[in-house]
Amino acid sequence: MLNRVRALFHTPAPPGLGSAVRPHVQSAASLTTAFDDLVCELGLPTRQADLIRAAALLWHDHLEAAHRVVQGMEDPDGNFIHAIMHRREPDYANAKYWFRRVGAHPAFGPLAVAAIQFLGQQTGDPLKRTLLPKGNWNWDPFAFVDECQECARLPAGNLRLATAVELQRLEFETLLAHLCAR
Repeated sequence: MLNRVRALFHTPAPPGLGSAVRPHVQSAASLTTAFDDLVCELGLPTRQADLIRAAALLWHDHLEAAHRVVQGMEDPDGNFIHAIMHRREPDYANAKYWFRRVGAHPAFGPLAVAAIQFLGQQTGDPLKRTLLPKGNWNWDPFAFVDECQECARLPAGNLRLATAVELQRLEFETLLAHLCAR
């Protein structure tokens, strides 16, 4: 199922840290049609389908549409998507509010592993120490909000910005894997 759902997330480049709409993303209407067909084919439960739909809308830069889907979902998964959406708006304080509501999400462990693999094994990497302050299994979403806020001001092509964009892609990937495994 995960590979079928991943196809809905295909874009030439991952989303940026902000709310800018990238060229070549699917429209909300075409994404909804494709997603509805997939939901029928896979027989996904409504709640799981809505969470994946919100993540796909968010990936394709339809922040307001994603927000409408998760607005009333007051569980860790809905709160996680809600937090990412506010981080991208950007409304960093509100993103942190929603991350507080997420709690210790099951996707944080796989995300920490993916971040370590991406950032490398050097224990001296300051970004790694910031995002994983208590070791390899403790992703800090609040530190990542702060990093995104700092990086959003950087010019395109900046390595630190590119690193944050890639970490956000990994965040989406691990969250999507979790949502598909439910």
